[in-house]
Amino acid sequence: MKPNRRSFLKGVAAGAVSVAASVDAQALHDGSTPAGDRGAASAKSSLELVNLLQGTGSTYLFSRGNTLPIAAMPFGMAHWTLQSNGRNSPWFFHPADRRIEGIRCTHQLSPWLNDYGYATFMPVDALAKPAMGSRGSSYRPEDAVLSPDGMDIELLRYRVRLELAPTVRGAIVRVTYHDPPDGRGRLAIDLPGDDAEISVDATGGLVRASTSKGFGGLPQGFRAFYVVRFGSADASALHLEKSTERGQHVGVVSYPAKAGAAVEIRIASSFISYEQAERNLKSELAGSFDEVRAAAKKTWTEHLDRAKVEGGTDVQRKTFYSCMYRALLFPRTWHEIDASGKPVHYSAFNGKLEPGLMYADHGYWDVYRAWYPWMSVMFPERLGEILQAWVNAYREGGWMPQFPAPGYRACMTGSLIDAVFADGVMKDISGFDMQIAYEGLKKHATEPGNADKGYGRRGIEDYLKLGYVAEDHTHQSAAETVDSAYGDFCIAQIAEKLGHKEDAEMFRQRSHNWRKLFDAKTNFLRGKNSDGSWVTHNGEPFDPVRWGSPYVEGAAWQHRWDVPHEPEELFKAMGGNAVSAAELEKMVTMPATFDVGSYGQEIHEMSEMAARKFGQYAHSNQPVHHLLYLFALAGKPERTRYWTRRVMEDLYSPDEFAGDEDTGAMAAWFLMSAAGFYPVCPGKPEYVLGAPLFEKMTLTLAGEKKLVITAKPGARGSVTVNGKAFAKTVISHVELLGAGSMEFS
Repeated sequence: MKPNRRSFLKGVAAGAVSVAASVDAQALHDGSTPAGDRGAASAKSSLELVNLLQGTGSTYLFSRGNTLPIAAMPFGMAHWTLQSNGRNSPWFFHPADRRIEGIRCTHQLSPWLNDYGYATFMPVDALAKPAMGSRGSSYRPEDAVLSPDGMDIELLRYRVRLELAPTVRGAIVRVTYHDPPDGRGRLAIDLPGDDAEISVDATGGLVRASTSKGFGGLPQGFRAFYVVRFGSADASALHLEKSTERGQHVGVVSYPAKAGAAVEIRIASSFISYEQAERNLKSELAGSFDEVRAAAKKTWTEHLDRAKVEGGTDVQRKTFYSCMYRALLFPRTWHEIDASGKPVHYSAFNGKLEPGLMYADHGYWDVYRAWYPWMSVMFPERLGEILQAWVNAYREGGWMPQFPAPGYRACMTGSLIDAVFADGVMKDISGFDMQIAYEGLKKHATEPGNADKGYGRRGIEDYLKLGYVAEDHTHQSAAETVDSAYGDFCIAQIAEKLGHKEDAEMFRQRSHNWRKLFDAKTNFLRGKNSDGSWVTHNGEPFDPVRWGSPYVEGAAWQHRWDVPHEPEELFKAMGGNAVSAAELEKMVTMPATFDVGSYGQEIHEMSEMAARKFGQYAHSNQPVHHLLYLFALAGKPERTRYWTRRVMEDLYSPDEFAGDEDTGAMAAWFLMSAAGFYPVCPGKPEYVLGAPLFEKMTLTLAGEKKLVITAKPGARGSVTVNGKAFAKTVISHVELLGAGSMEFS
């Protein structure tokens, strides 16, 4: 995932795991997994199995996840991470670095979209220069303790122990100076932006800080607010010194400190106001450090234990729970609780204070495929809230967002929020306004918006006139066309469910538009110009490994199967099930060659595909994620089982992903595949059966209902549901939720 490539290329706490236990020095650079003790992980809790460093060993040129080591509450508004090189923003952390500049409250969903409203906090001493390049301190990664529910780090330069425990909108930082030279501790507070501010509130005994800095997706008037309370010190005991360097505003606050005595520093954030930040501080941070840490541990354990696995290897169990953790970080809670106890939020869509729920930072292009279906099974109550947030976004901004990060943002192709809502509607997820959702979806499917500003379908004028998006008018036209056709299918599903019969038929007819781009001579989906001619490149013959427009982040091979709603019709067009299955096998086994095409240079997705021996199957990016399950629909379920197991075993580990993880997208593929079922077509309430990874998995569904999935070693695909033979390749959502037990044998 990248933002609109058109412009881009121009004393250890319980429940924590040390860095050294998860990643060794070699793995930091080549992605290998340390040998470790094969029996150790089985005795650990789900929380202890999470590796926060999974996917963090990434660079601009090669992604192993492009993730950050985040301590936060599930779906928390404030994410707390390590900053080791802020000058290399937005790749500001790497696990191989042995020096850190502070703990950063980040709102970054991906380095490709950068951060916003962030602030960095660092204990220092009287001699330290506050600038990020000067204040850094060595730490021992092998001794650092990083866990979803908190951090524990020794800053060697300052002889300070730093501990952190998160809440939804803030954190407690417990700082212990071993020997403060002048009887005072110091905290550097670093904020970006020319208009950043920091001050001491003489009446409340708080430090206030704010910034408006962002890199897109924010309306005029946006600001992030922070309030900081230093133990029991009042304002008279706090001393503030400020400095500015390269657009960074740093305030160093000194406060009374004694050798060996911990000071609890409470930090709360808000997107509304200082007053709301103080309210968040009082409601979330009233307890002690140990109480807040215990609450975070309890919440994470409850969420992770919704899926309990037995059997498998230590590496597989660590991978599973690290993926569970990743899938529970986004989207970000954006609403806050006002003085009357009701949810309110600063709207990133109109810049006003609005009532109700809001979430942010989710790219539908990435996450519609597996993350939303996983939530529909495991956390339907949270999913209803998230869907209502997207309804609220439409009400506030007038359009459904394309990629809310946190507001309207132009990124990737299509309007895949269509699939997000269709999956929720067809699975009877409650808690959101379906009629208003349908109104918003129909609008962007029938009226021109402004895709460059992050709403509406790109090329819709041609799509409505020609039935496809023309390449001579719109970049990435083939991808835009197939995304629109699939989106039309999804809207048709909702229209039918809500009783809009004529609309349903109209959208259903439009959902066949992919056929206009199917070239029977090559058996690929191709781009067309407005005159009906096939897209060629300088007169050269069609090359299915040429990347870029009319495709996006791939070539014809990666987009060949972009008809999730009508795979059987695609198979017929290609010559039948046997031909299609053979072409799928060819794709996974052929050389991983590529032509840089319209990109003009090798982009990281190309490098990541070439690094793996899976042919043109670029699992490092989401467009192929349903592909291996097409084997089953083409009559070869054994190839689905074989290849999905290969991907789970070869392309995932506790340390890395095959490519950008993208707010739970890559993790959710693993979680669903490990459970043995996967949604080829979100918007159809059904799943294709695969091969469970573990001997036993117990899923706790809504209402504490249990689904127990077992698999005998060497299972070849015979399935029973509640003790009765299940001969179908596809299981419905209703059947799955009603199945107390599934056995693969």
